[in-house]
Amino acid sequence: MEKSSPRMTGGTREAPVNISPAVAANAEGEEIEVLESTDVLPIAPEDVQWKSLFDKYDPENSGFISTERFRDLLATHGSELDPHKLEVLLALADGNADGKICYQDFVNLMSNKRSNSFRRAILQGSRQLKGCSLRDEVNLGLSQRFVRHVAYETLPREVDRKWYFDSYTYCPPPWFILAITIAEVSSPSFLKSPLPYHPQLRAQAWRYFSYIFMHTGIEHLSLNMAMQLLVGVPLEMVHGALRIGLVYVCGVLAGSLAVSVTDMTAPVVGSSGGVYALVSAHLANVVMNWSGMKCQFKLFRMAMALVCMSVEFGRAVWLRFYPPAFPPCPNPSFVAHLGGVVVGLTLGVVVLQNYEQRLQEQSLFWIFFCVYTLFVLCAVFWNIFAYSLLDVRIPPAP
Repeated sequence: MEKSSPRMTGGTREAPVNISPAVAANAEGEEIEVLESTDVLPIAPEDVQWKSLFDKYDPENSGFISTERFRDLLATHGSELDPHKLEVLLALADGNADGKICYQDFVNLMSNKRSNSFRRAILQGSRQLKGCSLRDEVNLGLSQRFVRHVAYETLPREVDRKWYFDSYTYCPPPWFILAITIAEVSSPSFLKSPLPYHPQLRAQAWRYFSYIFMHTGIEHLSLNMAMQLLVGVPLEMVHGALRIGLVYVCGVLAGSLAVSVTDMTAPVVGSSGGVYALVSAHLANVVMNWSGMKCQFKLFRMAMALVCMSVEFGRAVWLRFYPPAFPPCPNPSFVAHLGGVVVGLTLGVVVLQNYEQRLQEQSLFWIFFCVYTLFVLCAVFWNIFAYSLLDVRIPPAP
């Protein structure tokens, strides 16, 4: 969803759109662009009017105008701008230290694209965007209070919390986590289904993903579903299905491949790889931004999350080495949990830290993604050759 400002067309103005009191921008985090002020973009037709306006105050055609001329521009044409964009432009002028405003910065905001200089201006002059903090907002409905709660749960900076609160529309809803949770089932005879991972059937590639839909019992399923919903839904509401789905799926694949490499005779069931990737990424993000995170009882809640993860992991270790007489899944591996944690602490942290930027613009993200891809390729070759070379005795498939 994109929120636009009023435009001049043939001397007339279109009706202004009611946008957020913070920064007008795209609603979904993965669609937000961060552009360097030196980037040169093609001029879209709707930007021609802004270029003409800017050029009136830049007769030398330098691409810059002084902050004094910029304020004159705003004073003369401010009535033609959305009031909230006008506030951000004033913040940009007040926060600019070198006394010049770049044309590209001006067009970026008019085109609903945030630049780094705008971000710095907002951080320096955010008090001008709105008088009260998000927590002091009054007369909020139930859904608005929930969105505010999610903002404080997941975002460390007040300007991002305001921006998210003002732009979130529940469209689309957090469908990925909800769909995965609904699809997860448990059955006493699930080993005979085509879903769980089993080393004897490792050539069936879908099993490296589909094992998440089967669990060893109601307690296994309940713990995974609880952590998945409590952590995954707020994260998806903020970061979107693309990012959260990427972390989740990478955790799932890393979990099964880690088992096939380090615990070669064990089957795998449960969604712990994906769940632990999300939870560990979120907890690491909270720790790294401890002073900025304003969620209530964060220390207690982190401790509870770690206790739940430890209980589930300890249960998996116990079942691996001391299975009951009639287990629903004989000797399931616990290594998938560890694979999910590693993905969460590397790839997941990078994804969750950069709410305002696209994934492909992050060099650290690409480093971790390349390392992850290399691990996947090595694990694939391991599965093709190592079992026969090491003469591993694999239990028969169910």
